[in-house]
Amino acid sequence: MNVNIESVDGNQMAAKITGKFEMSGQTFDFTAIAFGRIGGQNIGAKITDQTTSRLRSLGYDPDAVIDTLQANLVRGNLNLPPGLQREEFADG
Repeated sequence: MNVNIESVDGNQMAAKITGKFEMSGQTFDFTAIAFGRIGGQNIGAKITDQTTSRLRSLGYDPDAVIDTLQANLVRGNLNLPPGLQREEFADG
């Protein structure tokens, strides 16, 4: 999975993230809310019903895909757009 962040609105305490992830040569949109600090970084990612259907048609379990997406976001396995610095919205 390749994760590309398009925008981040917020700060180190809470931020809304929009982006796209790539699987099987196809691109899918997602949104996420990231919460930091107390207890560590937590991210809740969401995909649309249409994306869920597309993933199922490709043989993927949408819940497993969301788990992988969230893990990539927490671990920083992502690409940021030019001008956005990780320090602007995430600790370390």
